[in-house]
Amino acid sequence: MTSFVEYPRISPFLWFDGNAEEAVEFYISVFKNSRKLGEFRSPTDTPSTPKGMVLTVSFELDGLRFTALNGGPGYKFTQAVSFVVRCDKQEEVDYYWEKLTAGGEEIACGWLKDKFGLCWQIVPARTMELLRHPGAMQAMMKMKKLDIAELERAAKS
Repeated sequence: MTSFVEYPRISPFLWFDGNAEEAVEFYISVFKNSRKLGEFRSPTDTPSTPKGMVLTVSFELDGLRFTALNGGPGYKFTQAVSFVVRCDKQEEVDYYWEKLTAGGEEIACGWLKDKFGLCWQIVPARTMELLRHPGAMQAMMKMKKLDIAELERAAKS
């Protein structure tokens, strides 16, 4: 694991139920400009982790550093926390939506839950500008994956 000294003051620390390595490999495969930075293995046997088991994996997704913890079944992700992915074009929205919903579920208004239970918002860069128009807000409320062209049309009406 890379030293926290090298991290920004604030960075996400994600709790997984024994599948942190799998999750990190998945996220690195989805986001370009991403990489695994290191891992930390248990130096001793404990009741919950045998010696040598991966405890944490540090990784970077498009410049943002994360740590994934094999914390066990005690905690689950909720929709109370999500990561926003800004997309400049519909092709990007489609790409991230397809990759992150695989094995997961669509929620609403650009939100989804991936196969690990982590929530994401896949949003066009112009979302807030478009939603200033009541028609665009009404259109978005009917969508799961956001459609930029449809939001633009609704913003003009």
